Amino acid sequence: MALLEIRGARRVFTTPEGGKVAALDGVDLDVAQNEFVTLLGPSGCGKTTLLRAISGFEALDEGSVRLDGSDLSRLPPFRRPVNTVFQSYALFSHMNVARNVGYALEVRGEARPLRETKVADALEKVGLSGMGSRRPGQLSGGQRQRVALARALVAEPRLLLLDEPLSALDRNLRQQMQLELKALQARLGIAFVFVTHDQEEALTMSDRIVVMREGRIEQIGTPREIYRRPRNRFVADFIGETNILVLTVERIEGAIARARTAEGCVIDLPSAGRAAGERLTAVIRPEDFTLGQAGIAGVVSRAVYLGSDLILFVRPEGGGAEIRVTARDRAGAPEPGAPVHLSHDPVAAHVLEGA
Repeated sequence: MALLEIRGARRVFTTPEGGKVAALDGVDLDVAQNEFVTLLGPSGCGKTTLLRAISGFEALDEGSVRLDGSDLSRLPPFRRPVNTVFQSYALFSHMNVARNVGYALEVRGEARPLRETKVADALEKVGLSGMGSRRPGQLSGGQRQRVALARALVAEPRLLLLDEPLSALDRNLRQQMQLELKALQARLGIAFVFVTHDQEEALTMSDRIVVMREGRIEQIGTPREIYRRPRNRFVADFIGETNILVLTVERIEGAIARARTAEGCVIDLPSAGRAAGERLTAVIRPEDFTLGQAGIAGVVSRAVYLGSDLILFVRPEGGGAEIRVTARDRAGAPEPGAPVHLSHDPVAAHVLEGA
């Protein structure tokens, strides 16, 4: 049985002009025990509203939120067995780290010896043992983020909610904390629901990703499923770099369907389910193209160096949109203006649903 069950979640807001906007529009979602689920989407897609509905800070107009089979809909936030780590961390600057972490236990009336034991344990879990006497202003951004995590964990919640907690960190620290958060979640064995608009963050940390747009769920899947098999054009465009090709199937040759763009680029696809004359939209990731002696003829129009990758933009000979290609041999990559040929494994071409 799922730990968290959301059914038919709907939340409508009134705009300053008097219009209505559905921040959540019939959302259904299950989260399993010990699962790391990421809500991913652009600003305004409803991911933070959904998180607030789970925590109780936002009331639903319709639908239900159940945890371990119990309906949370009528419970106030402080009665729900969930905790939230906010983007701002929301630490008390006048309290030291230990008091920040143990504040909820203090309010709850727990005895000081037990409180101190739990605080020490929570700080050890996040790698901050011995720092209880420091003030938040004496800590780095990553350390403050860990204090916020310890404060959320000390009350032993069944579910931890995280609202873009890494967005204020610099890139290197953010990447380090992504790995630490995932390792911490696996070690603690509790479910995390994490909100972000950063695709790399979602792919790095998640057991499953929930891609949202305009209050609805577009796709739910593992990082590999979302990246390699996006359901529609929005998901394909939003998750990583990709090439989107509108094609017409010309003929079937055994296991291969040979298709062509309007400009004449020939793309091979698996033939299963395909038919001659069919119009479709396929995606091929930049790393799935290979520079060689045959295939799509074109000219390198520009190259973009991204540190770990070198992306070549190739203008096909017959015209049309540039094709992005990851250059495997960066040292020997062709320069802008050089003629090239692009080939690909047909299996790498993924056809989008309903496109």
